[in-house]
Amino acid sequence: MLEFLNPLLGRHPEKVQANVEIYTWQTCPYCIRAKILLWWKGVNFTEYKIDGDEAARAKMAERANSRRTVPQIFINNQHIGGCDDLYQLDTKGLLDPLLTQLV
Repeated sequence: MLEFLNPLLGRHPEKVQANVEIYTWQTCPYCIRAKILLWWKGVNFTEYKIDGDEAARAKMAERANSRRTVPQIFINNQHIGGCDDLYQLDTKGLLDPLLTQLV
């Protein structure tokens, strides 16, 4: 509805081509913060809510080099890390190029 504001706000969702996945807990503040940045970038991501699901958490840990904390974020099946890692990539100007890569 307000897509015309995207360029004015520095958002370019039409450029986002990457497949982004994020493992979360519903009330985790770091998960919420990571999702806000992804939303701000215009990313349509797949969210796996793993609250209390040990099997899903084990699967996440297997993909995330044994890391069991949430969020765990993957871009084009590459493990990015957690919320702080995502924001660090953005601060360094490395997140946008990852998001524009095709799978």
